[in-house]
Amino acid sequence: MFYKIIENSVFLRIKAQPNASISEFCDIYGENALKIRIKAPAVEGAANIELVKFLSKSFKISKSDIIFKTGKNSKIKIVEFPLNDKFKQWIEEHGNR
Repeated sequence: MFYKIIENSVFLRIKAQPNASISEFCDIYGENALKIRIKAPAVEGAANIELVKFLSKSFKISKSDIIFKTGKNSKIKIVEFPLNDKFKQWIEEHGNR
């Protein structure tokens, strides 16, 4: 599973692919990560900044609420953010990819 919900927090395991033409959700990578293409290059944290913007916009959460738990310098990352109705809706629509 590419996500866990613990109390009121979501832990999302992501496989980031920088240098894409647009930032977008892709399919499940392996069995336990969500692949996300990131528009920015993996230079000086630009891809992480773009990833935070993308997640913030996609799930309607504040950028400051997104925390890198692991993998800040890796392509495989775990981020934590507050559980909300937008994420629940997204999981209902996309969670069984």
